[in-house]
Amino acid sequence: MTEQGLHTKFEEAFNRVRDANQEFPPDVLLQFYSLYKQATQEQRFSSQDGEHELVSAFKMNALLQVKHLSFDEAKEAYIALANTYLK
Repeated sequence: MTEQGLHTKFEEAFNRVRDANQEFPPDVLLQFYSLYKQATQEQRFSSQDGEHELVSAFKMNALLQVKHLSFDEAKEAYIALANTYLK
C-alpha cells in the first residue's frame, strides 16, 4: 500500500472511531489514543487541566508501549484496531 493510501485509510478509520455511536472500554480508548499520537507524530505528552494523576499515568504508559512503532506501523495498528471494534 502506498503511503498516501495508508494515510487515507488511517483518516477513514479515525473518522469512524470518532463518529462511532458506541462506548469503548477504557483500555481500548487508551490504545486508540496512543496509536493516534504515534501515527501523527504527536510525541508531546501533556495532561489536561483537572485530569486525575492516575489518568495521566495510564496515558503515559500507553504511549510508552507504542513508542517502538514507526508512524506507518502505528497507522496500520490503528486501522486494525478500528476494524476489530467497528464492524
